[in-house]
Amino acid sequence: MNLRINPTRQGTQWVKLGFKTFFRQPLALSGLFFMFLALMSVLNSIPYIGSVVALVLLPAITLGLMVATQETQNGKFPMPIILFSAFRAGKEKLHAMLVLGGIYTVGFLLVIGVCTLIDDGQFADIYLLGGSLNAEVMDDPDFQSAMLVATVLYLPLSMMFWHAPALVYWHGISPVKSLFFSFFSCLRNWKAFALYGVTWTGVFLALAVVIALLASLLGSASLLAIMTLAATLLLAAAFFTSIYFSFIDSFVMKAGDDRAA
Repeated sequence: MNLRINPTRQGTQWVKLGFKTFFRQPLALSGLFFMFLALMSVLNSIPYIGSVVALVLLPAITLGLMVATQETQNGKFPMPIILFSAFRAGKEKLHAMLVLGGIYTVGFLLVIGVCTLIDDGQFADIYLLGGSLNAEVMDDPDFQSAMLVATVLYLPLSMMFWHAPALVYWHGISPVKSLFFSFFSCLRNWKAFALYGVTWTGVFLALAVVIALLASLLGSASLLAIMTLAATLLLAAAFFTSIYFSFIDSFVMKAGDDRAA
């Protein structure tokens, strides 16, 4: 397996393919995404250990959304059980996926720990313990600095885990090697990923403008809130669908490899 360098324009293509595939099975893929959110929410509600368990399982569960995209791409209907594909792939791959989850958890907690030194734990309270995010907190310069530092530190962590679960699941690559391949794949394709991020940002901003216009016409704050939540969740589901295409375009499979497509 070798890394593939994509042209910059491929970033937009990943977004288009994400939408195209999502609209093949919008109810199924939306339902799986809502299940994913519900599972993470339930785990995070468990005192003390819930947030840590959610972090450990996050790579495995997001992998399930990629498998669902593959199923949809192949003309199949993704059943709810597909969300737990990583747990049904055999002991070896399950162990590797849990190792990935453990590494992710340590990395994420390190990021949170650094932020705690900046804002006395406000950022950690919100993202780990479910604290409330209000205007007073948002206006706090220390909290703003913590958010900026978290964004900078989380970027390389995200690059390491962008493709790692898929490499472990579909190609049996060890957790450490999968992190290495994922990071350098994102790094060498940074232009395509930058356009990918800009395109998705534009999509979400366009949604915000459309909803604001509709709200001004309808004059209902409650309706605006419902429309915003529903549309944002649907777009988020389409976003997770598009991740699969960034994966299959980032690697050249050699003869004998079990290509995930």
